[in-house]
Amino acid sequence: MEKKSEELLAFSVRVFTLKEEEEEEEEHMETPEEKVQIQEEVQVQKEVEVQEEVSTQQLLSVCRERGAEQVLTLLLSPGEEAQQLTVQDVNRALVFRLTVSKEMDCCQVGGQSFMVTVGNQSLLLQFKTTTDMKSFKRLLKRGDDAETGKGAQRGNKDAEGGQTRLRQTEDGPAQGYQFHSCLSQHQNLLQDSPRITTYQRFMLLNERDFRNKVVLDVSCGSGILSFFAVQAGATRVYAVESSPMAKYTKILVQNNCPSEHIRLLEGKLEEVSCPDMVDIIVSEPMGYMLLNLKLMESFLHAKKWLKPNGLMFPSYGDIHLAPFSDDQLYFEHYGRASFWQQRSFYGVNLSALHSATVDEFFRQPIVDSFDVQILMARSVKHCINFMEAKEEDLQRMEIPFVFTLMQSGLVHGLAFWFDVAYAGSKSTVWLSTAPTEPLTRWYQVRCLLQTPLFAKLGQTLSGRVLLTANNRQSYDINITAIVDQSGFRSVNVLDLSNPFFRTPFW
Repeated sequence: MEKKSEELLAFSVRVFTLKEEEEEEEEHMETPEEKVQIQEEVQVQKEVEVQEEVSTQQLLSVCRERGAEQVLTLLLSPGEEAQQLTVQDVNRALVFRLTVSKEMDCCQVGGQSFMVTVGNQSLLLQFKTTTDMKSFKRLLKRGDDAETGKGAQRGNKDAEGGQTRLRQTEDGPAQGYQFHSCLSQHQNLLQDSPRITTYQRFMLLNERDFRNKVVLDVSCGSGILSFFAVQAGATRVYAVESSPMAKYTKILVQNNCPSEHIRLLEGKLEEVSCPDMVDIIVSEPMGYMLLNLKLMESFLHAKKWLKPNGLMFPSYGDIHLAPFSDDQLYFEHYGRASFWQQRSFYGVNLSALHSATVDEFFRQPIVDSFDVQILMARSVKHCINFMEAKEEDLQRMEIPFVFTLMQSGLVHGLAFWFDVAYAGSKSTVWLSTAPTEPLTRWYQVRCLLQTPLFAKLGQTLSGRVLLTANNRQSYDINITAIVDQSGFRSVNVLDLSNPFFRTPFW
């Protein structure tokens, strides 16, 4: 027992609880004085154990609740089969304990907090420092790997990609669902003005398409597209959203719209059943470079409920790419590996890993924005018609290119962005993430060549970009580029699931 206790990892935290109320016995609102009294009563309790029937999937045991004003101790233990999260007070009395499982949703909130949700119980853990939060996050993921029995294999993959990840199941990305389950992140999405105004404008401009129609909103999030569809005249909207965000979507629907207009279907699209065939499918299936997180596959999968001659919004998308020259970015990115050039790091020579670190960093696409003047040629585009495309079409996409250079210099890599079109019967509205347009949450993406290519004005740069779907809910990006006149050639393979955010995360 003593040996096991030595393995416990301790963090100082404040804990805030958020529990969905299911009981309706109390009909009166508590006064502020009553709330203070209740908090004080809970706070003075020494040992209160609450034993509840909890499903095996939830694996949640709540022993006691404490006021958020106290600094508590969070203990993280790997356990034999799964990690245990235990919170104790200053007297080492148990506050609560839960077991990490695949049903537990979690995500980072701000710089020092982490939210954990199991069933209808949500806990916000506020750490003392950002370093503590990051350490907990890293160790929690390691425990996830141990639970699945695939830790060594996944750990190797994560090391190759330079990023630890939340555990991913076979049928979906933990990262995507947990990211979109946080209200703070949805606030950021709703505050993206170019995005929101585009959606509402295209629906209101094309009211004839929505009037008296049945709409399916795929991965609806906060439900904003569903509300816009009702504003445009839709009689019924089926809004699909997975837990835990679904409970918040339900609250917004109940407070803004009659239930006969918007009906929430809780679960993943592949698991729910839509009661009716629909006239229109709306969604926001775009990720970085249009395709990251593979949300587009769910969007296309939803076509099984679309009536003949039905409409899809967005209707089609264009992936743009162009060569760029940026000395500062190249040397800045290369310099990230300088740490590994140290020959006496506490007496240890790290330099043998410098080359491997450089290779790893250059496999990371860079998410940021840039001045259009760094582009060396006009972009080429690859168009995807969502009405015609099938899910299997997205597994492998080859984009050949031939650029005629408009300036001389070093080609440091390829820049990517995308446009999507909402083609209504009256008007087509575009949402663009181009560097010439107002910045959106998708920014632009740049893929560096580890060996830049020198080319002169008027010469041609040819090659291809091969996007191959991987098991990380994203794509491997294979780039081959050749300066035709000199024969100089450069290649690189990047992992879109592991980008480097050079700009603050949206």
